[in-house]
Amino acid sequence: MALALDNTIAYRPQVPKSVEETGLSPDFISDLILKTLFYRGTLNGGAIASELKLPYATVIQAILRSLRESTLVEVRRGSSFQDISWDNALTEKGRQRVAEVLSRDMYLGPAPVPLDQYLEVTSRQRFQTQQIDESMVREALSDLVINDHTVSQLGPAMNSGRSMFLFGAAGNGKTVVAERLSRTIAGGIMVPYAVEADNQVIKVFDSLQHKAVEPEENSANDNRWIACRRPFIVVGGELTMENLDLMYDNHMKYYTAPFQLKANAGMLLIDDFGRQRVSPQELLNRWIVPLEKGMDFYTLITGKQVVVPFDLLIVYSTNLDPKDLVDEAFLRRIRYKIEIGDPSEEEFREIFRRVCESKSIPMRQDMLDYLIRRHFREAERPMRAVHPRDILEQVIDIARYLNKPPELTEELLDRACATYFVKL
Repeated sequence: MALALDNTIAYRPQVPKSVEETGLSPDFISDLILKTLFYRGTLNGGAIASELKLPYATVIQAILRSLRESTLVEVRRGSSFQDISWDNALTEKGRQRVAEVLSRDMYLGPAPVPLDQYLEVTSRQRFQTQQIDESMVREALSDLVINDHTVSQLGPAMNSGRSMFLFGAAGNGKTVVAERLSRTIAGGIMVPYAVEADNQVIKVFDSLQHKAVEPEENSANDNRWIACRRPFIVVGGELTMENLDLMYDNHMKYYTAPFQLKANAGMLLIDDFGRQRVSPQELLNRWIVPLEKGMDFYTLITGKQVVVPFDLLIVYSTNLDPKDLVDEAFLRRIRYKIEIGDPSEEEFREIFRRVCESKSIPMRQDMLDYLIRRHFREAERPMRAVHPRDILEQVIDIARYLNKPPELTEELLDRACATYFVKL
């Protein structure tokens, strides 16, 4: 049975009741409105408020009125007494002003939240507040075949909220185990579309990484934040040192948050650790202070240093020996080192049975005995958790080619193994 996801939001930022409560300067909001009109064309007040995720009556209305008085914006159409329905467009003077604004930054989208508000909200939804017990871990892993000893190690590691190593031979499900463990993290969080620091914009929300759990608009909430599941982000061999810092776009003139900032209050899986284009030592050196202090440090192009929470569980998954990757000092900082080992023969048989059932292949015990004897014992080949799935998919492919129903026979198993395994 799949673990029921609890997306309850513990804290919701309230809708700002004035420009001051947004934490942004009137000029910053004005510039964002001008950029929005430049790129989107003529918009009424309600549409502008929706684009910026700010309330019309308490924020946008006053700023628009000021822009009209400065002759940067004009009303094109407006038959109603309610100015929220008036169509607004840039004047020539407004277009000249936009050119100046775009030379500083080209950010377009929801208004960012100031850094101090980001710090306040994230302090109320910390990962460390999670309480994960044995029943939750067992339920999350219930569709996998894992021995009790390994489960007894994984549970406390998750509950600690500290970093962990998952190591062992390739094909034993380290990535799948980490994904299942992420389901034990209860509660949703609020993620800002963007953060403002020293008049610089940092984009945080990533639709590929953050899974929204509610409709975006809510009149009682500050809609510059979006309710999401606690993140589970996976990065692999593509990871570089540049990905671990604020990424500044020289053309657009704003920043994109690094993986660890996007993963705050959740999990970050470094898959195939040791095979990145950055060395393990460089990667861990980058995170020594954040791991110990719970804070991460970035420097903007303005020279201002930004300090943000480093509140996430980092899981390093590798099929290399951890001792060959990093020295003892680094291993000490990664508290939990857990081996995801080869399945026993009994576990292998159970995995094979489950895969047969999931793929609607009639299970034959005699053919499983044959497979283990012929292609593992006699070949002196170690069993991996992934082998049943892969071999049976080969069987299906071959049977389809032969216009035969997929079934367990010596012929099909032999042909599947012949094209799957490599003789060393």
